[in-house]
Amino acid sequence: MTGAAEPVPERAEATDGLPAGERPWAMLAIGIAMSMAVLDGAIVNVALPVMARDLQVTPGAAIFVTNGYQLAVTAALLPLSSLGDILGYKRVYCTGLALFAAASLACALAGSLPVLVAARIVQGLGAAGIMSVNIALVRFIYPHRMIGRGVGTTALIVAVASAAGPSVAAAVLSVATWPWLFLVNVPLGLAALLVAGRTLPATPRSGARFDSLSALLNALFFGLLITGVDGLGDPGRGGIALATLAGAALVGTAFLWMQVRLPAPLLPIDLLRIPVFALSMASSVCSFAAQMMAYVALPFYFQDVLHLSSTETGVLMTPWPIAIAVIAPVSGRLADRHAPGLLGGIGLAALACGLALMARLPTDASTAAIVGCLTLCGLGFGLFQSPNNKVIITSAPRERSGGASGMQSTARLLGQSLGAAVVAVIFGILHTAGTATVLWLASALALAGAVTSSLRIRR
Repeated sequence: MTGAAEPVPERAEATDGLPAGERPWAMLAIGIAMSMAVLDGAIVNVALPVMARDLQVTPGAAIFVTNGYQLAVTAALLPLSSLGDILGYKRVYCTGLALFAAASLACALAGSLPVLVAARIVQGLGAAGIMSVNIALVRFIYPHRMIGRGVGTTALIVAVASAAGPSVAAAVLSVATWPWLFLVNVPLGLAALLVAGRTLPATPRSGARFDSLSALLNALFFGLLITGVDGLGDPGRGGIALATLAGAALVGTAFLWMQVRLPAPLLPIDLLRIPVFALSMASSVCSFAAQMMAYVALPFYFQDVLHLSSTETGVLMTPWPIAIAVIAPVSGRLADRHAPGLLGGIGLAALACGLALMARLPTDASTAAIVGCLTLCGLGFGLFQSPNNKVIITSAPRERSGGASGMQSTARLLGQSLGAAVVAVIFGILHTAGTATVLWLASALALAGAVTSSLRIRR
């Protein structure tokens, strides 16, 4: 599908990005695919109770519909980003997009939970193909002087899709059954695939061999790590969770030992030796962990402390992603003109301030006060995200853009998983009374990220 029609690999290098008239079409393909991948991580959660009833399974069993997708995405990101360096980012992206659309059809037609979970795992592999190289492709779509603008556009797409997820799910379920949540991906995926095949730039290929053993160890490590972290919040699974984390530590040690000795490692250890790249990764993990901690804890605060309904809670959570959507394109343009480390430090300091203000709110806080705090959090996170992603992708050599893109997505998922696990542990000890503790800890993480971001200014 992407063979004969591809431009020569040198085209993107020689022209420093696509011509101005072709960029919108290439970004349209990126936008459709990323929207589907992000939306599917959110809309399915809303439909889990309906799926459990229709498939006649327990709510606990239905959770595997979400977990299978998340585990597949996390385990496949780095191997597929490495494959992008070897085969070309366009090929990996288009293959992931085709796999995602086909798996969506399989999800819609699934008549039992095992079949649905299997299809969701395949769908997660397709989503990993999309997420692993999307920022790498942006680097070849835009000229170097405009990469911040391209990264800001991508951040805008992700923010809008995240904010729209629950509303889209509710709208679809109000007029149709849950399989239609997956069926809508099929025509969208085919349209995106057609546009991507014609417009995405061909990129240089490293010619290296794919390391299957490293890919296996990577999948095993992240699978054990995410499973163990998720289990920490369940008192009945504490022993199993600790054993799983111990297994993850052993596998991770072996994996790291192997990667250090490879000239072209699947886990980009060599990129972490670049100080500005390592600082950007640390800032990313801190920021996404802080954001996820707030996202998980705040609904409990709204419903159990403020006694708001689920609908009111959903509406009250929207200022955060809306603020990200508003500021992300602006911060992307600013990152092309000003020091990304400074912008990121200011953004995460604002996020830390917003979280601290939320932690100090009284139980009778007004809606205006809550919206103000959440808007500050969203503006701060959005101001940080685009410049930080620009540094991650541009501090790596062009031929290692896939590895850098995979690391960026891995940092996001790792931060989110760790943040959710911290909330589960604190709630397991303090119950929902621990919401303030969660918010203070999230504020401290955001402040730590602000420090690591600011350290990049001189570099």
